[in-house]
Amino acid sequence: MRQNKPLIFLMGPTASGKTGLSLDIAQRFGFEIINTDSVQVYQEFTIGSAKPTFEEQARVVHHLLDVVSASEVYSADRYRAHAWDLIDRFHKQAKIPFFVGGSGMYFRAVERGLAVMPHIDIAVREGIRDEGVRLGWPVLHERLMGIDPELATRLPPNDSQRICHGLTVYEATGKTLTQWHRLQPPPPDFDILKLALDWPREQLNERINSRFDLMVEGGFLQEVEYILAHFDRDHPAMKAVGYRQMFAYFDGEVSLDEAIEWGKRESRRYAKRQMTWLRREEGVVWIPWDGPEKAIDAVKMFLNEWGF
Repeated sequence: MRQNKPLIFLMGPTASGKTGLSLDIAQRFGFEIINTDSVQVYQEFTIGSAKPTFEEQARVVHHLLDVVSASEVYSADRYRAHAWDLIDRFHKQAKIPFFVGGSGMYFRAVERGLAVMPHIDIAVREGIRDEGVRLGWPVLHERLMGIDPELATRLPPNDSQRICHGLTVYEATGKTLTQWHRLQPPPPDFDILKLALDWPREQLNERINSRFDLMVEGGFLQEVEYILAHFDRDHPAMKAVGYRQMFAYFDGEVSLDEAIEWGKRESRRYAKRQMTWLRREEGVVWIPWDGPEKAIDAVKMFLNEWGF
C-alpha cells in the first residue's frame, strides 16, 4: 500500500465536457465532486461560468461551488486552504477527493500549495486603487519596481489588478508579495491521477461557439446586467472570459452581435491557453474526446492500486 495521499484531477479546456464525464465517473465510483473553477466559486456567476445546473448538482454532491458572493474576493490561497481541509476530511472517511474544473492555478494550489497571505484592510486597497486611477498605473508600476522588483518585472505597466495587489500587500504588512510567497507552506505528499480531456481543435471550437449561443439564450445577458448593477467593476471575476465582453456591450462599446463574437473568440483563445498549460503538466492521462471509457479504466486502475 502507498503511504501518500490519493487525489484525482479531471482537467480540460472550456466546453470539453468535464461536467458530463465527472458526473458519470462520480456516480460510477461513489465520488463527490470538488469544484476547481475560479469563477464558479461566486454565487452570482452561474450561466457564464457554465456552473453545473441544479439538476446536475442533485445527481452528485458538489463542494466549493457558490462559496462566496461577488461582494468579496475569493483568493487562490483561500481555495487551497478549503481544498486541503476537504482532502483531510475525505481521507479520514476513506474517500478519494475528486477535483474537477479548468482553473490551472487552483489545481496547482492544491498540488503545490500557495503562500499564506495576511488579511488586508479594504481601505488600503481602495487608496492604492484611487492613486492608480489618478496618477496612472505605469507610475505605480515604477513604484512597485523599487519595492518588489521580482514581482514588477513580471507585470506589464498597466496590469492594474496585480500592481495594486503588490503595493497593497507591502503597504499593509511591510513585506513584499515576493517575501510572502517565500513563506509558502510545504504541500502534503499527494499521489495524483491527472485526467485531461483532449479534443481536436476545430471540434472544440464548434462546441465553444455553440455553448456561448446557448448561454445567451439561457439568460446570460440578464445575469451580466444584474452583476453590473450590484458589484465592483474591479472585482477579479469581472475579467472572466465571456463576462468582460458582455460588459462592453452594456457599456455601449460594441453591439450585441460584436460582443457575442468577441466572447466566442476569447473563449477559443482561453481554451488554447488551457491546453498549452495542460501539455506542460507531467503525468497526465489524456482522455480522447470519443473515448471516455479510458477515464473509467484509469480510475479503476488507480483505485485498485490503493486497495479500493
